[in-house]
Amino acid sequence: MDLNRLAARIVNESTDPSARDDGKDPSAVERGRKGGQKGGKARAERMTAEQRSEAARRAAQARWGDRS
Repeated sequence: MDLNRLAARIVNESTDPSARDDGKDPSAVERGRKGGQKGGKARAERMTAEQRSEAARRAAQARWGDRS
């Protein structure tokens, strides 16, 4: 295979989602994405203000940790 054609194929596959064959069922991926989009909001609505504050504190600690 020509090097230029190989490079073009790599670019096309990396930028065109329909060109990828990752073995996943597209409808299952879409259902999972929909659930993920509403999951955090639904969780926050069920939590009390104190629980949300504690979750935010833990998240900040995990992200920033011990920065000197």
